Amino acid sequence: MALMWWPVAILGALCLLGTVALAVLIPTRRSPGDGLALANTYRLSRLPEYRAVLAARTRSTAMVLAVLLALFGATVVASARPSTNQDTDSREDIMLCVAEPATSEATGRFLSYFARQAGSYSVTRIGLTSPNRRVVPLTRDYQFAAERFGDYAQISQNPSAPPPAQPLTVPVEYTDYAPTVADVLALCLNGFPGFPAASETDRSVLYLGPGELRAPGDDRPSLFTDAQVADMARDAGVRIDALATAGRPTGALAAAAEQTGGLFLRYDPAAVTGQLDQIRAAQQARGAEEQRTDAPVVVLIAALMLTALLGISLLAVRR
Repeated sequence: MALMWWPVAILGALCLLGTVALAVLIPTRRSPGDGLALANTYRLSRLPEYRAVLAARTRSTAMVLAVLLALFGATVVASARPSTNQDTDSREDIMLCVAEPATSEATGRFLSYFARQAGSYSVTRIGLTSPNRRVVPLTRDYQFAAERFGDYAQISQNPSAPPPAQPLTVPVEYTDYAPTVADVLALCLNGFPGFPAASETDRSVLYLGPGELRAPGDDRPSLFTDAQVADMARDAGVRIDALATAGRPTGALAAAAEQTGGLFLRYDPAAVTGQLDQIRAAQQARGAEEQRTDAPVVVLIAALMLTALLGISLLAVRR
C-alpha cells in the first residue's frame, strides 16, 4: 500500500509530535484553591485499595491514550489517500515492416509467429507493411489480421497452397529511383495514425529484412536518409526494433534501432521464436503503465473499530 498525498501524512506526524512535546514541556499550573489539603497522604498511598484503584486508573488512561493515538494515525493515513499499484496494459500500436520476399523462410516464420500471437492481444493494434504496400492497416480485428498473416506465411511454408488474393509486394520497375531500408521504414512509420505527430499510444515498428536493399554500387537517389528516418521516429515517439537477415551490412539499421530505443537482433532460424519473444517482452515493458487505485477500505475499517474501542475505553474509565 502506498500513499498518494505524503505531505498530509508528514504534516499529521509533525502535529502529533508537537502536541506531545507541548504536553511534556509546558508545566501544569495550579491555583492555590485547587484540591483539598490532606494529612498522612503517605499512609493513604500505601493502602492496597488505593494502589489497586490507582493501577486501574493508570491502565485505563494508557489504553485510552493508545486508542486515541491509533485512531489519529488511521485518520491521517486515510486523509493521505492510501492506494495500490496495479500494472495495466497500455495502448500499443505495432507495425510489422517486412522487407524480406514473401517466399523467404524468414518471412514465413515471422508472420506465423504473429498469426499465433494476434489472438492474445486486447488493446494492441497491429498492422503489416511491405516495401511498397500497406498490406494490413493498424487494426484490432485480430481474426482478420491473423488470417492475413497466415495467408502470407503459407507462401514459403506451403508453396502448393493457393496464393493470397493480394500479393505481399507489387513488382515495380524504377529508372531514377531505388528503394532503401530508410524508405521502407518511412513507409512503415507513416502507417501510424497522426504521424509524424507524437501520440500517447506506445508505438513500435518491427522490421524484418536485410540491412541494405540496394545492390552494391547503386547510387540512384532515395526518398529518405537513415538520419531522417531516425529523427522522424524519435520525434513521433516510435521505437524501431529490427530483426536483420544475413548477407548485407547492418550498421545503419542497428543505429536506427539504437537511436530510437529499440532492439536490434540478427535473425537466427533456430531461435526466431525466442528472438521475437524477447522483442515483444521489451515492447511490453516499455509500454507498461502503473496505475494507482484508491484503497481506503482497510484503513477506514480500522478507524471504525478504533472508534468503537475508544467508546468502550471511555466507559471503562468512567467506572
